[in-house]
Amino acid sequence: MDRPEVDLSNNQHVYDFYREHRQRRLQAWGAYALLARRYRPRIGYAPGARERLRDLISQRRPLLIVINHLSQQDPYTVAAAAWRSTLRPVIGRTRVLAKDELFLEPGLRRRIDMMGGIPVFRGKDHGLRAVNAAGQLMIDICAERMARGDGIAIFPEGTCNDVDPGQVQAVGSGVGHIAFRAMKLGARPALVSLGLSYGPRADPAVEPTKAEAFSASFHFGVPVPELPARPAEVARLVRTELQQALDGAVAAY
Repeated sequence: MDRPEVDLSNNQHVYDFYREHRQRRLQAWGAYALLARRYRPRIGYAPGARERLRDLISQRRPLLIVINHLSQQDPYTVAAAAWRSTLRPVIGRTRVLAKDELFLEPGLRRRIDMMGGIPVFRGKDHGLRAVNAAGQLMIDICAERMARGDGIAIFPEGTCNDVDPGQVQAVGSGVGHIAFRAMKLGARPALVSLGLSYGPRADPAVEPTKAEAFSASFHFGVPVPELPARPAEVARLVRTELQQALDGAVAAY
């Protein structure tokens, strides 16, 4: 299938494409390894988290990986953390939700596609009513991918936190609906919370530079293997678990 232009007016073709799109796994591994050498993140785990995560991966359970969102550098530092952590085996089998504007420039889109990106048309960019149908398609695609064994990585706050980098902001309902629909399709997604800290910020509204993103602190919470049945309950659980992971990242910075 031809690679469609990522545009809201073309969202049906966009999501038809990303329903089946597959990364080149060896190329993805090389890119993630390069980012790990460049950013050198530090990885921590809550007691028992590493062992439970290994068990879930060995069982081929689809992972719903949630990360707090601090800057435009996050996709790269998170990729680096994945390479240096227990998540390495699922690189190439995990889809990453990314805002649609990242898919506009051809060179950047090739990199985002290689890293597993799926575009998201955000209400803050296009208007809530305008993106509703596209959002439902995106959720369906994510659920289908999880039912086929892929993981989904998401920044559930939906936008960069420029208020307090030590406090998880409001979590949107989308993460709950992805899990809910995946379970309706027979998947058993497990929640993996990954807290991220770039250290104390004098002004949270000013994002870290590339240099300041070096050696970020990441912390895995204990994975949750069984999720609640309702989307709103999943969203509440995500915020609670992610805050605990973020507390660990901040403490270890």
